[in-house]
Amino acid sequence: MLADIVNWIVQTVGALGYMGIFIMMFLESSFFPFPSEVVMVPAGYLASKGEMSLIIAILVGILGSVIGALFNYFLAKKFGRAFLLKYGKYIFLKEEQIEKLENFFAKHGEISTFSGRLIPGIRQYISLPAGIGKMHLKRFVAYTALGAGIWVVVLALLGYFIGANEAILKENLKIATIAAVAFVALLIVLYYFYNKKSSKGDM
Repeated sequence: MLADIVNWIVQTVGALGYMGIFIMMFLESSFFPFPSEVVMVPAGYLASKGEMSLIIAILVGILGSVIGALFNYFLAKKFGRAFLLKYGKYIFLKEEQIEKLENFFAKHGEISTFSGRLIPGIRQYISLPAGIGKMHLKRFVAYTALGAGIWVVVLALLGYFIGANEAILKENLKIATIAAVAFVALLIVLYYFYNKKSSKGDM
């Protein structure tokens, strides 16, 4: 069922070009759980054929991701946790997922809005605990844009260079995902030791 909906969106909105990229990345980053690969990889492939600009496609993809994340942020900030627990099921969000996101945000702090953008299953909803916690808006946008930007660039370049070869694409996508998660883990460790060192310096 979900796969059919995703295919319909890709076929319908994909015909709109850059606007299609923006709309689909907005949905992917907000409340509709479909993978950004179905948007940015084809965009990169089309760019390799000269049918659109790679740079513009990437920028539009990042913009859509940030606006979608802001939608979640303001939704959570305005209505709070109780609202999400009550109505989250209507946007494919279960209570266990909310708790998982809150724990992730509490454990890693505001930088999780950056690192969470690179982790499958978390990237779409990491904005919710940021909104509930009323994270500073400028920092939220900056971290979100940076995290989303890295992933959008990776996907677009994969599509640009190997989008025509589905088998190689799938293998490299798997490698890219693993590399992104490892990168996030490294950043969290560095962030932890940086904060620990700063705390000692203030004593």
